[in-house]
Amino acid sequence: MDIHRELLVEFNRVASPGSPVDHAMQHICDRLHAVQLRYNWVGFYLVDEADPSSLILGPHAGVFTPFLRISLNQGLCGAAASLGKTVVVNDVSKDPRYLMGAEAAKSEMVVPIVLRGVVVAVLDINSFFKDTWNPEETAFVEQCAALVKRCM
Repeated sequence: MDIHRELLVEFNRVASPGSPVDHAMQHICDRLHAVQLRYNWVGFYLVDEADPSSLILGPHAGVFTPFLRISLNQGLCGAAASLGKTVVVNDVSKDPRYLMGAEAAKSEMVVPIVLRGVVVAVLDINSFFKDTWNPEETAFVEQCAALVKRCM
C-alpha cells in the first residue's frame, strides 16, 4: 500500500532519534486518524511511572473520549502491555477482554512498545468497522510503534 509507505517515510522524519517523543506520538496519532479512514481513534497509553500496574492516556486523536487510566489487567490495552505482544481483535463483541471506550467501536488493535525488555507504552487504534485488521495493517501499525521507540 502506497499510503503506508508514504506515512512511514513521514513518520521516520518526525520520530528520528532525539526528537521529542510526545511530539512524534501526537503527530502519528493526528496523521493516522486523518488519513486512515477506518482509524476512528488513535492513541498512546504510557506505563505510569508512579504506578507501573497502570497505563495512563498519552497523545491521542479521535472522535470519542478515551479512558484516562487503564489497569494492566483490564481491556485489550492491558492485555497487550501484560503480554508484550500485539493484540488484534476484528470483532470486539466476541472478546471478553474488551473494555468499551466507545459504543461504536467494532475492532481494535493494540501494539506494545518495548524498551530494553520492558513495555513502556502501547499504541491503541479503534475502528468503527469490523474486520479492519489484516496482516498488512498489523505490520504497518507495528512499524509506526517501532518508530516511536526510537525517540524514547
